[in-house]
Amino acid sequence: MRALNFVAAAIAALLVLLGTSIFTVDQRQHAIIFQLGEVRDVIAEPGLYFKWPMIQNVRYFDKRILTLDSAEPERFITSEKKNVLVDSFVKWRIVDPKLYYVSVAGDEARAKTRLSQTVNAGLREEFGKRTVHDVVSGERDKIMEDMRLKADLDARKIGVQIVDVRVKRVDLPTEVSESVYRRMEAERKRVANELRSQGSAEAEKIRADADKQREVIVAEAYRDAQKMKGEGDAKAAATYAQAFNQNPEFYAFYRSLEAYRNSFKSKSDVIVVEPNSDFFKYMKSVGKGGDKSGK
Repeated sequence: MRALNFVAAAIAALLVLLGTSIFTVDQRQHAIIFQLGEVRDVIAEPGLYFKWPMIQNVRYFDKRILTLDSAEPERFITSEKKNVLVDSFVKWRIVDPKLYYVSVAGDEARAKTRLSQTVNAGLREEFGKRTVHDVVSGERDKIMEDMRLKADLDARKIGVQIVDVRVKRVDLPTEVSESVYRRMEAERKRVANELRSQGSAEAEKIRADADKQREVIVAEAYRDAQKMKGEGDAKAAATYAQAFNQNPEFYAFYRSLEAYRNSFKSKSDVIVVEPNSDFFKYMKSVGKGGDKSGK
């Protein structure tokens, strides 16, 4: 019985010993094996591994890409001596677990503090070389790429790789924004007034040109009308002259009848002329003709 208990206890102790000797490494992790406080081995591949119980211990570090996001926007100064508020974030990961442990004791908070200082210093330098326009739109991509390269060089010293540095937003402080908006508003008003002035000048020019064209068209039309009227009058006079020249006496008689008709349209019309006036030439001729025919 005692032998059986001893065997059972031995098996149990063996299982416990075996359980404390076996450990697994996930594909999302690095593992460092420490022996009496010193780094013994670094494991980067996932799988099942063994360690000496009570002599060796294992510590795990995240292999995935981590994010360092600033809680509040940082204030930087541009080359124009203007303050801007910059909201950024950093993507990083551990690539050398041993160096990472030696440099920051494997403390993620210490690593983030180191990276934050590096990135902020680099951004401050980059923003100090550029204007507000450059950092907002002109060279924003170049700033992020240059900053990634510089930050990565420093991060490698602690076993970390900087995957990306991104500037999410660049804002002006409230006091600066108001003055900038006022300046922008004044500039927009100036441009609007200039455009209105140019438009008014163009409108006056168009109206003057239209008036000029109208005057020219009317003058040319009046000239053509007078020319056509003159030609018509000339043709009419020529036609009348040709017709009346065939019998001048009849023409004179016809004109006299027209004169009589126009002079005696109404019973109240009165004309005072001498009896021997040429106006009554054909009246006299008609009377004499009537006397001869009566005889």
